[in-house]
Amino acid sequence: MRQLVIAAESLKTADYLRTVLGLGKPFADPGVAEFGLENAVFSIGNQFLEVVAPTTKDAPVRRFLDKHGEGGYMAIFQTEDLAGARTRLDNAGIRRVWNIDLDDIAASHVHPADVGGAILSLDEAHPWNSWRWGGPNWEKQSVRGHLAGAIFSAPDPRALASRWTAAIGKPVTTNKGQTIIQLNDSERLIFEDGKREALSTFCISLHNAMKALERADRLDLHSDGDGVVIGGVRLELNNLETASAG
Repeated sequence: MRQLVIAAESLKTADYLRTVLGLGKPFADPGVAEFGLENAVFSIGNQFLEVVAPTTKDAPVRRFLDKHGEGGYMAIFQTEDLAGARTRLDNAGIRRVWNIDLDDIAASHVHPADVGGAILSLDEAHPWNSWRWGGPNWEKQSVRGHLAGAIFSAPDPRALASRWTAAIGKPVTTNKGQTIIQLNDSERLIFEDGKREALSTFCISLHNAMKALERADRLDLHSDGDGVVIGGVRLELNNLETASAG
């Protein structure tokens, strides 16, 4: 998992994220204007948090906001074999709605109706540690941390998980009653009961999660246990050392 995206009414949400999480200067990608958007991309370790906001009335994200309000919009996963991933999607009847092939990165966006919960993107970067979408100076702006996972809600979590596993090629497992797709040793997707299919929670490990929660309280964002809601997404915050030990 390389990047998680929030759809927001404005980039004020990005300001909240930066302040609460103690993030560096964001990158504004001029390329997203193609989708009727403006954005802010923050680097956490070698992963990324992005906020997108509509600039046109017919932008897809505008329709998402009108229907659902602010919330989790997209999840981007890095692959070493995008050609194979595209074949897997096509063979499963999962539609690709946008494709790009550049020298340093290639990507395919999946139709959200075919997986559910969020837009899925599969990306192959060259070299592996690079990331065009983070901007030319993302390493200098990165802060210590890790995107440890995401939680999806759905009336039928198992069915939603089955569509995601078909798209990303990782198996669904059950652990202590939870429906999980384990991406690697430190990252996973969790599927829980909910009123609608949604990307509801980002699981983030930080150097000092308590400080982040205190900053959220000072902004009247009202932290809730180990989390806080920003831009319609619950940010579940854990200490980096504790998460690594676990």
